[in-house]
Amino acid sequence: MKLKIWYEALYERIFSVRFFQRFLKIPGLQKLLQYEVMSYLVFGLLTTVVSLLSYGAANRLAAAFFVPEDKTYQEWILFTLGRVSFKWIQIAQAISWVCAVVFAFITNKLFVFESRSFSPRVALPEFGAFVAARLFSFFVFEELVFGLLEALFSHMGLKASDWLAKLAVAVFVIVFNYAASKLLIFRKKKEGGEAK
Repeated sequence: MKLKIWYEALYERIFSVRFFQRFLKIPGLQKLLQYEVMSYLVFGLLTTVVSLLSYGAANRLAAAFFVPEDKTYQEWILFTLGRVSFKWIQIAQAISWVCAVVFAFITNKLFVFESRSFSPRVALPEFGAFVAARLFSFFVFEELVFGLLEALFSHMGLKASDWLAKLAVAVFVIVFNYAASKLLIFRKKKEGGEAK
């Protein structure tokens, strides 16, 4: 793929300079700078941007059209079941998750792990496993941990507690999702057809 060729040419050009060659002696740096890891980080960052933009857009739309005038979108409670209140920001979080998952699947499949087949036999299991892993990370990190951090930051009196929680959770999500994609979803196949 052109992106990989471009990255490898840039890598060679940078690390052919004597000054930068010293950095390659740092343990683990060469592995970190491999195309797959760097492209995952770049597209992970872009996925986070998609998530943040869609989260902000959902909250702006809600604030403009739906939130009662005496409330903010952060405190707007849609409904309550027993002792549990469901706030609008949880719905906005779900909307941003869907946008991010679609973007991440396409970029991970094509650019990071270079799985080019879109035949249903290949793409549907990949998409199913991708969504399953993302659902797991959504419920554990983006709902449970997000809710706990947002409540903690809010209790500490920090402004924009939901945004601080969202950024903190993004780190956990990127690490977990890379491991799931690399080890389970887009595993490279051996010539015999088995996963490595």
